[in-house]
Amino acid sequence: MRRIPGPDARAVAVVAALGSLWLLVALILSPRQDLLGVAMALGCVLLAIVTGVAVTAARQAGPAAPPAPTAPVHPLAQTPGIDADTLETLGDREAVRAMRDRYRPDASR
Repeated sequence: MRRIPGPDARAVAVVAALGSLWLLVALILSPRQDLLGVAMALGCVLLAIVTGVAVTAARQAGPAAPPAPTAPVHPLAQTPGIDADTLETLGDREAVRAMRDRYRPDASR
């Protein structure tokens, strides 16, 4: 199952701050003494808390680290002709030496 990535912490902080500010202005311009006024005040406090948490998350995230550089490869480097499993199965030092001699690049060829 694929996870849908959530919005960035900065975007959440901006939207929550705007919502909190809008509710605060609405409460100041039209003071209400009923259930709707209480719900608006609680919504303003909740959005202010979400704004604070999102700002803290954005600060702690920091910049993304660049990928680690890869090790440089020498242009004349060759892959060995024998793998580790072959050397393990041989086990005999003379057979291993003969295999190395056989695959060693020879300058006379």
